[in-house]
Amino acid sequence: MSAGTQGRLLRRTFLLLAACLPFAALGQTLTGWARMPAATFADGPTSGRFAAPNPWGTHPPPYADRQPVQGFSAVLPGPRPDVFHFLVDNGFGGRDNSRDALLRAYAVRIDWRSATGGSGRVRPADWRSGAVLPDFGPRSRIELDDAQHRLGRTIEADHAHHGGDPAQAAVAPELRTRRWLTGADFDLESFQRDARGHFWFGDEFGPYLLHADARGRLLGPPIPLPGVYSPQHGEVVAGRARANLPASGGFEGMAISPDGRKLHTLLERPVEGDPEGTLRLNRFDLERRAYDTVFFRYRLHPQGTHIGDLVALDATRFLVLERNAGTATTPDLPPFKRVFLVDLAGVPEGGELHKRELVDLMRLDDPHDLDGDGATVFTFPYVTIENLLLLDARTLLVANDNNFPYGGGRRAAADDTEFLRIRLPEPLF
Repeated sequence: MSAGTQGRLLRRTFLLLAACLPFAALGQTLTGWARMPAATFADGPTSGRFAAPNPWGTHPPPYADRQPVQGFSAVLPGPRPDVFHFLVDNGFGGRDNSRDALLRAYAVRIDWRSATGGSGRVRPADWRSGAVLPDFGPRSRIELDDAQHRLGRTIEADHAHHGGDPAQAAVAPELRTRRWLTGADFDLESFQRDARGHFWFGDEFGPYLLHADARGRLLGPPIPLPGVYSPQHGEVVAGRARANLPASGGFEGMAISPDGRKLHTLLERPVEGDPEGTLRLNRFDLERRAYDTVFFRYRLHPQGTHIGDLVALDATRFLVLERNAGTATTPDLPPFKRVFLVDLAGVPEGGELHKRELVDLMRLDDPHDLDGDGATVFTFPYVTIENLLLLDARTLLVANDNNFPYGGGRRAAADDTEFLRIRLPEPLF
């Protein structure tokens, strides 16, 4: 059976299952759809020299003199309508295999396919102006660097050869000169822009917060979350602390308060010793550059295993993306991909957030069949869905992290990145 035939059969199975689910009244409507092909690249040093090929044999690494534009792990509004700033995560999924993957964020212009037209194309845009560009060149992005030596420690760019191993490939001269950061230095999964136009990045290796200027230049050392240590935390690596957070369990979600004074960070995995199935929501005061002593707990749905993003609605309410590892190619694990509305109003310190389901991404009304699959129910079965943005009181943007060159979300092949515009039945404000 071909991969295409297998994918069509699995999709029909999901639609049949969806029809039997108790969430019969959909109410959430897909009003816009777009797609970026998996093999979308930008200029840069050769990447993927340490990455394993995917099991389907498509887009094999390395990528000579290129950097993948994907996968996207967070999104912010851009300088004009339908232009967005997307953060790229650490590269190929781990510290060791992402040593030559640069930490970047890109501007994209989405031409939504809708009931009234649109191509469904995603094009490069100028980071500052939002003007459409012919390619993902330097004008379309920012690159994180430690050119001012603010980190206070060795980074990948300080080595003559990757990993400090003379047997490995030489580090690209421009990477060393500019002290660009790579996926061996941090795993960035969230970011926010403060009132000064500076960026705050949420990392999973610490977990750490990183503060950078508008160009991506670091302004200080990484800020740890007190008492929480992943296996890649500097204190754990040095033998001065013990890991109490699983790898890849750090700041997957981060929101900024409407008044711009506080960051809210949400871990992806539980801290050892915390109640089972709960994640910590912490608050970081931007003026004091310190965490509040107060934290709250987010309880995962019984089918959920990870969160993908966090968005602030007001002083107490947030949207949370929650998922499991199920995809269209894991028939033994049905995909669970939902958006929840949570509230901390009246919740005591250490208490659980109030929570209710808002959107089931496996059951969206698609009356105009915007993705062209022949169905009027849209499903979004990607393993990692990590981009959520509020466009207005009734409209959300959602996009997947395609984990390039891996995937297997819709079919046995590398995943594309899809962008959804979802209309809610009722306003959130």
